[in-house]
Amino acid sequence: MRVAIAPDSFKGSVGAAAAARAVATGWLAVRPGDTLTLLPQADGGEGTLDAIEGCTAGARRHGTFPVDGPDGRPVRGEWLMLTDGTAVVELAQMCGLPLMAEPDPLGASTRGLGQTIAAALDAGASSLVIALGGSASTDGGAGALTALGLRLHDHAGRPLPPGGGALADLQECVGSGLRPPPVGGVTVLTDVTAPLLGPTGSAAVFGPQKGASAADVRLLDDALARYAALLGGDADAPGAGAAGGAAFGFATVWGARVEPGAEYLQRLTGLWSAIDTVDLVITGEGQYDAQSLGGKVVGQVLRRAGHVGTRATVIVGQLADQPPVWATSLVGLAGSVTEAMGHPEHWLRVAGEAAAAELGEGAGSDEGPRPDIVSAL
Repeated sequence: MRVAIAPDSFKGSVGAAAAARAVATGWLAVRPGDTLTLLPQADGGEGTLDAIEGCTAGARRHGTFPVDGPDGRPVRGEWLMLTDGTAVVELAQMCGLPLMAEPDPLGASTRGLGQTIAAALDAGASSLVIALGGSASTDGGAGALTALGLRLHDHAGRPLPPGGGALADLQECVGSGLRPPPVGGVTVLTDVTAPLLGPTGSAAVFGPQKGASAADVRLLDDALARYAALLGGDADAPGAGAAGGAAFGFATVWGARVEPGAEYLQRLTGLWSAIDTVDLVITGEGQYDAQSLGGKVVGQVLRRAGHVGTRATVIVGQLADQPPVWATSLVGLAGSVTEAMGHPEHWLRVAGEAAAAELGEGAGSDEGPRPDIVSAL
């Protein structure tokens, strides 16, 4: 059998590459003669650099220190330089929520993202891909753009302090000192389809995850509305609210293209073409739930597999919902969340063994398109 193993990271537990290796080890313990292709994935958030680095020949990782973390403390900024001159930057790496000493929904900033982008451009990047998931802030990308030369002033002409809350005092945007985008253009990868504003927007949906109270959400939504009114741009565009509105900021100021991260990564890493040729694709994530069939890795893999007639299975940390294919969970195998999260690679190996025993026979048959999967998605 030919098997592609393409999980997302199991957030808070194990990265995508380590998860893929563990599943492969378990599978080969049962079926040592099979051919496995490991293609760890990401959805544009945490783990994007690792996924691209692991599957793209010639990719080289670079870094700069210090850049500002989301709460202003110094962190290391990193980017990948691909052989065609594209630099890939992952917001979560230098501005992610886990980097906060404590939640600061009004003051957290994306400034470090802009500093890292500037370093990548200084190193000769001719185009740019920005993975936006996992942000600690709701500043519309203002911190990153000011690090790149955009000036934001209050009514007295003073520079605004960091954070989305400060945008409530925004009076003037001055772009004369803004660094131009690279000649090859900018693509931002998102893992959500939320607009910038309103009840389904960035502050309302994701602000509470970053520590925002109901009053904070109202303040942030009003502040982002002011920001949008002065910048222009399409606040209603799907994905504009990604990463606290950073997608909106880069799309408006730098003309960035907004693309679903999972789909982009699957094309870039070769997973889409691999699904066409293998007998089985194994995907997975930390928790399978109602959001998984949206723009997440698992949903994209199952959709692609269903259309081309390739069998698929899902290995996850926990099952909050039932996928339209055979699935197993680490919690179910381990007997508890504590045990599953404490020894994830062990239980991923066990899950790989279980998948091989369950799906090892007959997966190579030519079934044609799988309407049961397609309709469920």
